[in-house]
Amino acid sequence: MADMGKKKIGWKQKLAREMIEYLINAAYLTLFFSVFTTYRRLILAHYQISYGQYGVSLIKALVLAKIIMIGNVLRLGRRIEDKPLIFPTLYKTVVFTLWVALFSVIESTIRGLLHGKGLAGGLSELASERRYEFLASALVVFFAFIPFFAFRELERVLGEGKISQLFIRRSRAAEPGPSECKKEQENDAD
Repeated sequence: MADMGKKKIGWKQKLAREMIEYLINAAYLTLFFSVFTTYRRLILAHYQISYGQYGVSLIKALVLAKIIMIGNVLRLGRRIEDKPLIFPTLYKTVVFTLWVALFSVIESTIRGLLHGKGLAGGLSELASERRYEFLASALVVFFAFIPFFAFRELERVLGEGKISQLFIRRSRAAEPGPSECKKEQENDAD
């Protein structure tokens, strides 16, 4: 009976942790894509072109956050985690950018099917008409992923919750650490 309670608590905690991770990922990506959408809007406003697809930024971020979690389940980018942090950060950035690009290709093929163009029609549209949009999107995702995976790698190395403690909780820099206390004691003894 006690084992059954532990499994339920473990399952609920795991679900809550994954939901929080998903929401944090989605919030970061929504912020990043919204800033990029604002940038695009301001550039186009110079040419009197209206643009305001903030809803697309939100939907894209929600989908992308789920794609990242699927990639984590598949253990993508875990090959070089024992190297200095710059290497797994950049490696995961490249791997997950390619992972997202794969989903963009799948999205284009599905769009081709829905519009009656078939699989090849969706892919040819991506290769011709939407080529620059695809490349620009890949660049944005790549550069959004660099700080994203840098923080995740720091979290992996420092331990779960340490990054949030460092950023959110009050710093203890003003309080003397063990080495400073020892130095103060030595100075008092002199």
